[in-house]
Amino acid sequence: MSNKINDKLKETVNKENIKNEFTKGANSSKKFLSGFRDFINRGNVLDLAVGVIIGGAFSDIVKSFINNIISPIIGCFTVDGFRGLTIPIFKANIGIGDFLMDVINFLIMAFVVYLIVKVFNKFKKEKPKEEPKKSDETKLLEEILVELKKQNKD
Repeated sequence: MSNKINDKLKETVNKENIKNEFTKGANSSKKFLSGFRDFINRGNVLDLAVGVIIGGAFSDIVKSFINNIISPIIGCFTVDGFRGLTIPIFKANIGIGDFLMDVINFLIMAFVVYLIVKVFNKFKKEKPKEEPKKSDETKLLEEILVELKKQNKD
């Protein structure tokens, strides 16, 4: 029985089997890297990365606008601006003012993104729509239809 096990073990550890398994692993790695390269080269990933970076920077600008311009203007009409507006419930203070400022921040961001998309779509070149080319059979059938309609009218 131990001879059968030894023979199976030798067969499994055969150099050719190891070489084949290594080649399979190398080929799958090449396919993976090739697929990843194709994914990156599509261009959409690069555009997305640029959009995320610009969006983060733009978010900081909007937050600064809210904190340094909008909040002080609102602060003229309230004691401490929206940031200081809280509702005390038992021992907790609920920051309604912070929430309102974040809502205003979101609305400004959404409005600016809407404007950017609108301007982008305006400059985007629209391709003229081409009518699909009709096959000879379709043209012939249309001519037959026109002739049949003419005959039915008579």
